[in-house]
Amino acid sequence: MTAGKETMGEQPIFTCKAHVFHIDPKTKRSWMSASSAAVSVSFFYDSSRNLYRIISVEGTKAVINSTITANMTFTKTSQKFGQWSDVRANTVYGLGFASEPELGKFIEKFQEVKEAIQAQQCGGGGGKSVTNGNSGAATPVASATASPLLAGRATGAEEPPPVAAVSPAQVMPKVPEPEEMAVHQRAHSVSSSLQVTSGYGTVSRAPRGPLASAGAPVEPPPAESTEQQLRYENDRLKLALAQSSANAKKWEVELATLKSNNLRLTAALQESTANVDEWKRQLHQYREEVARARHYAGKGAEANEVEQLRQRVAQLEAELAQKNEELAQITKSKKSEQDAEAKLAQSQLELALAAQDGQRQVIQALNDQLARQLDELTTIHREINTALQT
Repeated sequence: MTAGKETMGEQPIFTCKAHVFHIDPKTKRSWMSASSAAVSVSFFYDSSRNLYRIISVEGTKAVINSTITANMTFTKTSQKFGQWSDVRANTVYGLGFASEPELGKFIEKFQEVKEAIQAQQCGGGGGKSVTNGNSGAATPVASATASPLLAGRATGAEEPPPVAAVSPAQVMPKVPEPEEMAVHQRAHSVSSSLQVTSGYGTVSRAPRGPLASAGAPVEPPPAESTEQQLRYENDRLKLALAQSSANAKKWEVELATLKSNNLRLTAALQESTANVDEWKRQLHQYREEVARARHYAGKGAEANEVEQLRQRVAQLEAELAQKNEELAQITKSKKSEQDAEAKLAQSQLELALAAQDGQRQVIQALNDQLARQLDELTTIHREINTALQT
């Protein structure tokens, strides 16, 4: 079945507009634009297979075809951007919305679908009510085979519109802001792999129950998987810190380039000053010639030659004034450009260094948490071994 095509068994339950991005499969640390403009992104429910999917089509190309599972997590990385990881598709999808409320609606619908899937897997979804994303009605779910998000159809609620392909000519492309994309590119490698309940520093763990009796079999908790997950998260944060350091070095190189350009402009300014001195020297020579001409004129030289010399002197003085004005304008413009470029490079370098310090603090906190987690796991193993030996 073609992705995004509405059939008898698959129906849309929620639709929104967003700009679609895919993670770069080579670096895994930068985003690639999958759509040339904001396109329709829809949740679909297949009643015949009891599956939920997120589908988006641009023209004839399916930019999103993701089957939702109970283990998926949608992470909000900024005010208007969010992402989730699809293990089956072996990629990470990113969505950029026009406003924060639209992103909030998508997150609510994603959570509703996850709760519905979890209820179906537990076999207890018969009494759960889920709100339809377009109609706003809440209807009890009749059985595990019926979608709780499509229950509003039974009460005559308005059906959401189907997925519509949007071409670049119909909608103006919405390019994410450069600062926002930069933050996304630095944070996606960390947030896409963290399986935490809230933020970077809290890892969920079930409370410990009482130890089993000596006669009952005791199964140890998955200590190795938890430890491997924490170490994997630590490695990803180290990669993000390395990326931040590389960005800081790049800004340092650009600052050095600006300083080199400043030196070249200073040399050009000195050369212009030397030219002005040369023009002044020539003017002094012409004035001496005029003085000699006047002296000869007093002795009977022709008045026409003296007048020509006066005109020549006036012309040279006008040229000198024009050159001085041009030199002043060039000096003023070059100086303002140099100051602006230096301030911009300095601010960008400070921003990169601040981000690097923040990454170091996050890594330190995660290392401390990893040590505490390992201590707790060691204590749990020791208690379990004691109970088994008893």
